[in-house]
Amino acid sequence: MAEKSMLEIKEVDKSFGGLMAVCNCSLDVKEGSITGLIGPNGAGKTTLFNVITGHYKPDKGKIFFQGEEINGLPPHHIFKKKIYRTFQITREFAQMTVLENLMLIPEHQVGEKIWNTWFRQGAVKKQEKAIKEKALEVLEFVELIDLKDEYAGSLSGGQKKLLELARSMMADPRMVLLDEPGAGVNRTLMGKLIDNIRKLCEEKSITFLLIEHDMDLVMNLCNPVIVMSEGKKLAEGTPEEIKRNKKVLEAYLGGQYR
Repeated sequence: MAEKSMLEIKEVDKSFGGLMAVCNCSLDVKEGSITGLIGPNGAGKTTLFNVITGHYKPDKGKIFFQGEEINGLPPHHIFKKKIYRTFQITREFAQMTVLENLMLIPEHQVGEKIWNTWFRQGAVKKQEKAIKEKALEVLEFVELIDLKDEYAGSLSGGQKKLLELARSMMADPRMVLLDEPGAGVNRTLMGKLIDNIRKLCEEKSITFLLIEHDMDLVMNLCNPVIVMSEGKKLAEGTPEEIKRNKKVLEAYLGGQYR
């Protein structure tokens, strides 16, 4: 049985002035996969993420999520489609606790409307209790529960990446786009991060597409691996196939797998 596509990018262009950042790019992310996206700086990877998530509108081409065309939708509509995106530089609320950072994420909170805090106090408290319980479960899952009352700004770089992953779980996503999840993460926390991504894929059926420069992380976690160059897909295959691809070895991996 053929694998079902979760995300389809079809002949997408995106330019800035005279610079073509994404050029006739087509790629396919299968449901239930952890797909790696690699390539040199300037290959168009982050620009492609910004196009997928509505931060940029494509100049040409189409993007489909679960068979529905989504190109050109604003970011908050993309979020409602259950696509969650993290950033290379984490965007936690530094002056809020780890727990509070998670409790902000769910949509349609009754307490967001000021009059509900006066006239629907019971509903507000009930929903807040449910969100808190879910947030505590998520923090247990990513092993940050002991830091729940710490200010998010005081966490290490690796802990902030785990917090980003925890925040994504609060959105109940179908797909998560991770922009360099391994950047600034020490080896111990890297292991936790990899384990958590695998568990979320296997146990929660979340599909992942991740940009990463750490080749050990990519080769240990991702299958397939897609290579971008000059704004388009250069190669795609299993980690072993990518390791043996001469163009990829010469241009991007520096021969470390020869």
